Order: sequence, then C-alpha cells, then structure tokens
Amino acid sequence: MEPAFQRMSVEEYLRTEELSPDKREYVDGFVYPLHGQAGASKPHVRITGNITATLNAAARQSGCRLYSSDMKLRLQGSRTFFYPDILLACGPDNPEDAFETEPCLLAEVLSPSTAAHDRTGKFSLYTALPSLQTYLLVEQAERRVYAYARQGGEWVLTEFRGEGEIDLPCLGRALSLQEIYVGVLV
Repeated sequence: MEPAFQRMSVEEYLRTEELSPDKREYVDGFVYPLHGQAGASKPHVRITGNITATLNAAARQSGCRLYSSDMKLRLQGSRTFFYPDILLACGPDNPEDAFETEPCLLAEVLSPSTAAHDRTGKFSLYTALPSLQTYLLVEQAERRVYAYARQGGEWVLTEFRGEGEIDLPCLGRALSLQEIYVGVLV
C-alpha cells in the first residue's frame, strides 16, 4: 500500500528536489513523481533533442535561455512547479533561481501516460502565464503538432500534420515539422 500524499512547503520541495533521485513536479503543496522519465521512448528523446538543437543558436542570439526537460517552471503567483519538455525564456534571469518563471515558448511531447494532463491541466495553467506566446503539443506516434498561439487575448489552435512551419514570435523564426521529426520514424 502506497503512503498517503503529505503536504510540503515550496522551500522544502526546492531543497529536497536537488537531492531527489527522481524528478518530481509540485502542485499546491503536493509532490508528484514524474513517471517514465528514465524510460522515455526513443522518439520522445529524439523529438526534444531535435527541437533543442534547432532552436539553440537562435535562442542564444536572442539572449534567451532554452531548456530541454530538466528545468523547472514555477507558475507565478502559485505553488506549482512543472518540468516541461521544452522551455524557452527570454525575460530577466536570476541565476540563483533553480527555475524559470516567464517562458515565451513551452512544448510537451505527448506520451500515453501524460497526454491527458498536457492537453487539459497543463494547458490551462500554462496559457494563463502572461509571458507565454506559444504552447506546442507534439505527437510522437505521428507527424502532428498542435500549436497554440496567443493572438490578442485569445489562444488560437493550429494543427500541423505531416509538414508545415510553426511561427515562434519570441525567436523571430519558424520551426518546421521536418526539423522536429528528423530521424524519427513516424
């Protein structure tokens, strides 16, 4: 029988997360281990690697910080931390923080165990961030990306299937499905 969840302070989470053998997300006082991190599929790892490799030079030239899987996102004004698959932040940087708070781009590669949460729970929390301009949900079983873009005060969904280019305003460039899926057999 698993022990019941116990509340933990933000400070305790941040202190213990550094020493934890497993990545854990934190939502309003409760810690949730990330399942499948050690066993991510090859397509998942290749897709996140492809996005990172493609955007890295543009991020550096723009003075932005690009992370793949290992940087925590702290949702401003809340007691919530997530580990997005891709996080791009272009705002002010505090090197002492072990997290980012103002992403302009977030991407999640959909896995069977995380897809529902990425599409609903994370969507509503991520799209409430004032700095966020683009949220990508990337399929790994087929060449399909759901791109949510902030347009004025609304979020507009564009579905890319097979090919196409996704505009990334915070980098002033596009990201093609070819770049995302290079070397991935789907």
